[in-house]
Amino acid sequence: MSLMWLGLGANVGEPAEALRWAVVRMGEEGVVVEAMSGLYVTAPQGVEDQPDFINAACRVRTDLDPPGMLALAKRLEAEAGRVDGPRWGPRPLDIDILAWDGGVWDAPDLVVPHPRLHERRFALQPLVEVEPDLALPTGEAIASLLDAIPPEEQPVMRRQDP
Repeated sequence: MSLMWLGLGANVGEPAEALRWAVVRMGEEGVVVEAMSGLYVTAPQGVEDQPDFINAACRVRTDLDPPGMLALAKRLEAEAGRVDGPRWGPRPLDIDILAWDGGVWDAPDLVVPHPRLHERRFALQPLVEVEPDLALPTGEAIASLLDAIPPEEQPVMRRQDP
């Protein structure tokens, strides 16, 4: 079994419920959710004319390798009603593999650690809550990555009670 750290997000329908639903569904698929952050309300980036996102992170233990987890994530996103749309657009559920205890996975359809993790406060903030001492295979501590994001590049975020 391996550990993976996932980023969860949604901003369509009932986003907080969608994240909770995803955690339950992962459990039904044999993925053990060991820890989950609080929920964070995040202003949208890229496409700003859309509702705020609810973001969270979790640590899971699984027999799946990264492509297997990606397949499960895509299936759950589809079950939640996600369809192809504009990049950074609204979505009922988004599940990203942020990191994996197996190190690096580099394939055309999946790169782990997430290649833009270092610039995504909405992923790093909840991830630091779940695993404050996590370091990437490069040795970079995720807490340091969060601290390095310039304030002007940080979306407005606030923690929401679960």
